[in-house]
Amino acid sequence: MTPADSRSTPVSPVPGAEDRLTLFDLPLDPVTLDHALTRLGEWMFRAHRTPHTVVTLNPEFIVQSRTQPDFVRAMQEADLVTADGVGIVWAARQLRGREVPRAPGYDLVKGLMERHGAELRVFFLGAKPGVAEQAAQHAVRDYGVQVAGIHHGYFDQAEDQRVAEFVGASGAHLVLTAMGAGRQEIFNHYWRQVLGAPVLIGCGGVIDVLAGTAELAPTWTRRLGVEFLWRVGLDRKRWNRAPRLAQFVRMVLAEKRRT
Repeated sequence: MTPADSRSTPVSPVPGAEDRLTLFDLPLDPVTLDHALTRLGEWMFRAHRTPHTVVTLNPEFIVQSRTQPDFVRAMQEADLVTADGVGIVWAARQLRGREVPRAPGYDLVKGLMERHGAELRVFFLGAKPGVAEQAAQHAVRDYGVQVAGIHHGYFDQAEDQRVAEFVGASGAHLVLTAMGAGRQEIFNHYWRQVLGAPVLIGCGGVIDVLAGTAELAPTWTRRLGVEFLWRVGLDRKRWNRAPRLAQFVRMVLAEKRRT
């Protein structure tokens, strides 16, 4: 199976596909967390293993995608695109007049593990060497999941096929791909048929959080939808993200004036 084969394969319909919104030419499915978890569970345990890609959309994805056509295509052809951050909720309200529920990446991953436990085979793909191993150990301890396989995310594009085939041979129901925004979504989309798992989620820092090497934002910030302010404000490594968030706000306001 080649990447070209994967691109020609029709994707399955998403829940409420007829209600799918568009923000800056990118799709957004206004599904609740519970609805998303139910649909992902259905996909994972069907007799016929059809790969589905999941994108958790945030403002940085939209800004970054302006200069990355492959990233745009990966998101446009994803089977499920959920609102990860409050910025997306705000943009949908401003530009589409819709209240969109959030279904963040961490909540999706945790919810799937809580719901399916020991019947769920998970492949941990991403983060620095050693971190995915730690995340897998904690997931087994906390949720009882099966570990289908582990691989770090520090490999270059020339190794993509090797890694994709390694994942594909694992028999995973769920692949957590944490290789950074854009890289992880493009990888999942391009190699979906080789990866083979029913659900492929680009999950950013979720593996680090599961491993305990990154801290989840406090509950109150997540409830209010301002966890990004907490992260950017306290983590010097994230300070370079602030200009992207400001650019996103400008993009939304400019688009609103045009409509």
